[in-house]
Amino acid sequence: MEPYKESIDDIKRELETDLETGLTPEEVDKRLKNNGRNKFEEAKKESIAKKFFRSLTDFTTIILLVAAVISLYTAIATDHGDYFESFLIIAIVVINSVLSIVQEGNAEKALSALQDMNKQTTQVMRNGKVEEIDAEELVPGDIVLLEAGALITADARIVEDSQLRVEESGLTGESEPVVKDSEYQAQEDDSLGDRLNMIYKGSTVVNGRGKAVVTATGMQTEMGKIAGLLNEDHDQKTPLQQRLNQLGKRISMIALAAAALVFVIGELQGEPILEMFITSVSLAVAAVPETLTVIVTLTLAYGVQKMAKKNAIIRKLPAVETLGSANVILSDKTGTLTQNRMRVRRVWTRGDSVVDTEEGMTDEAMEVLSIAALSSDVNVDNEGDELLITGNPTEAAIVRAVEENYHTKAELEEKYPRIGEIPFDSDRKMMTTVHKRGKKFMTVTKGAFDVLYPRFRFGDVDQAAIVNDRFGKKALRVLAVGYAIYDEEPTEITSEALEKDLHLMGLIGMIDPPRPESKPAIERARKAGIKTVMITGDHVVTAGAIAKELGIMETREEAISGAQLKKLTDEELDERVKDLSVYARVTPEDKIRIVKAWQRVGAVVAMTGDGVNDAPALKASNVGAAMGITGTDVAKGAADMVLTDDNFATIVDAVARGRAVYQGIRKAINFLLSCNISEIFIVLIAMLLGWGAPFTAVQLLYVNVVADGLPGFALGREPAEPGIMDEPPIPNDEGIFARGLWQKIAVNASIFTVVALIGFYVGAFVEEISHWVAPSLEVGQTLAFLVLAYSSILHVFNVRSSKSIFKVDLLTNKSLAQMAWLAIAITTVIALVPFTQGLFNLVSISLTHWLVVIVLSFVPILVNELIKFQKAPEVDPEEI
Repeated sequence: MEPYKESIDDIKRELETDLETGLTPEEVDKRLKNNGRNKFEEAKKESIAKKFFRSLTDFTTIILLVAAVISLYTAIATDHGDYFESFLIIAIVVINSVLSIVQEGNAEKALSALQDMNKQTTQVMRNGKVEEIDAEELVPGDIVLLEAGALITADARIVEDSQLRVEESGLTGESEPVVKDSEYQAQEDDSLGDRLNMIYKGSTVVNGRGKAVVTATGMQTEMGKIAGLLNEDHDQKTPLQQRLNQLGKRISMIALAAAALVFVIGELQGEPILEMFITSVSLAVAAVPETLTVIVTLTLAYGVQKMAKKNAIIRKLPAVETLGSANVILSDKTGTLTQNRMRVRRVWTRGDSVVDTEEGMTDEAMEVLSIAALSSDVNVDNEGDELLITGNPTEAAIVRAVEENYHTKAELEEKYPRIGEIPFDSDRKMMTTVHKRGKKFMTVTKGAFDVLYPRFRFGDVDQAAIVNDRFGKKALRVLAVGYAIYDEEPTEITSEALEKDLHLMGLIGMIDPPRPESKPAIERARKAGIKTVMITGDHVVTAGAIAKELGIMETREEAISGAQLKKLTDEELDERVKDLSVYARVTPEDKIRIVKAWQRVGAVVAMTGDGVNDAPALKASNVGAAMGITGTDVAKGAADMVLTDDNFATIVDAVARGRAVYQGIRKAINFLLSCNISEIFIVLIAMLLGWGAPFTAVQLLYVNVVADGLPGFALGREPAEPGIMDEPPIPNDEGIFARGLWQKIAVNASIFTVVALIGFYVGAFVEEISHWVAPSLEVGQTLAFLVLAYSSILHVFNVRSSKSIFKVDLLTNKSLAQMAWLAIAITTVIALVPFTQGLFNLVSISLTHWLVVIVLSFVPILVNELIKFQKAPEVDPEEI
């Protein structure tokens, strides 16, 4: 059934409905059971158990779980009852999974709360009575009543209309309201925007009234069909996930190789096989940074919290980091870069002057606007200090300009009461109203200049034609205003009688203006190496003018229409995509094609939008950002991020936060791997030298979980480094160790290795160091443990900034300092209390030994300070 092609009688017969009384309650219940509620199918949510098991499939996590099982088995096999190691590994894995699930749940709750704000109602005729019902209860055959301001909640065939105009930008991308006509004769290949006898879910009535019979609900609506397309794209792995997966595999392979090598060395040196097996497994576990995934999750969660305070709800944690890699933002124009509210920008008057309304208003310009406001049907209300104007956007712009200056529409109507009208007609493209003017009468006609041009008899029409062209080139929508004076009340209210011999009063140029914050945000993105591309359903001239004003495009060659785009092959589009900045008159399919083209040339794409027509592209992009206020439910459901203030600038803030998150994750990797890699070399070198194992398994786990973990948890709260938005985007194919990170880790790991081995040697073999404590393997392990633990904790102050630790205020991240002191305190208590000494295989050491530990622990800081000595002068950190 294609209702736009069928007659009203056929529709009535097929849907078995009565256009005057509507459906009965019994018939409604029956159709609800057969068709379901008028809502979209929701994606099946994962159970908590499924989320938990999914979190265990990470390669690093699998290594840890295998190690935990082996550790547990060896504890049972050797009958020593030391299960602490295996329990600790399992606890870390569980904590990581729980944190991920909780954060994901919080994001889902935030989105649900946002959706609850958009509950919709509809006015229907049922059983002969007018009712207002929950839109989800609509069924095919329902008779809906339409009036200005009503939200259309289902697809329907219009059966009655009176000056009915509908705004369909959410579905078609066209911001100009469409005049609807129940008698329209459909063509075979009419597009959605050309089906004048239909209304569609997600649109809004801006003028007039009407009646329509519901033809489709839920997933059967045009909006629902687009929503169904969203399920076709599978979730993509983000750059962060790809990099961390690669990192986990590399570390795990290094750990396994090191463990095998230690086992072979021990075997060759005649060490007991079971003991060397335990040492090898311990080394494998120790080399894997158990807390890395937790720290990354916490860093991302902190980024989410920061963005929530800046009006962005992040639906998926990795989207924050992915934004840091974004180098292209594809943005819808209407309602995203612009205000989606027409404003009067220029007025030309009979005195041949052009007034820029942003610079001030003249009496002549005000007269033109006041007369035009008389010939309008918008409603004006005041909600507190806010002026609320509903109706046709073009007329609303004129009335707003009047209300914000000298007059009110009510005053004008009282002075010049309307006594007749010829409504706007899509064929005539004009509207005329008749008013009493003292003892005389006046008609006011407004409409497109090219239509009114032959009807003007008085005024400088030729000059008006020149001004009309100028306004058009500036992408202004132009209305001409004319009038005629009559001594007696016109008796024949027809176009032939009244819309002729008019006086030209002036021209009004209007535009949907850019949001004031859009231009600075686009410039900020440009400096950060991010290209902003406008995608819109508007005409090329309109889109191009706005794009030039915002700084998106410089020459006309950067703009392309949907028709021109269709003529390009994918290969041709790939060649030109980097040079195109504006796409006009595009379809939803075009938007997906543009996203895919950018992705094929290696870009990480962020897509913003608010309409249903944006939803498939939002889903296909690397990060989709939907508008929370004007955005449709479908757009929000497809997006990774919802901007609750509908502010384009918010996505640029999100990019900055994404970069800060990625920067924080690199710092965490530097911090954790410096210690973890050093552990491998400390054990290998000690074994090769025949000194024995410098650590026990539980000591290595303690260093990784407490000494590294506690400060690492707070590292994600570190403010961004200065100039973070002055750098180019993170390349999509860049390894996580790029930009010198491997070198930093290598240097720090070497320092840790040297100081820990010195500590181990002093405790195990140097007799002169203390008369009270004889050297032994246990003393050596205690010193090595303390040196590695303390130096690792203090190392967090090295990695938190590229500047000297003496130039960074501790108060910029109080939690980091608190966690570091807490880790030091716990380590000291463990080393001094007999019970915990036994638990961690430590022994009491002398004051001289403690002095050696303290000196060696500060060596990494001293070396790093020497390295930073030649760094650039201090710049205040940018608050992200």
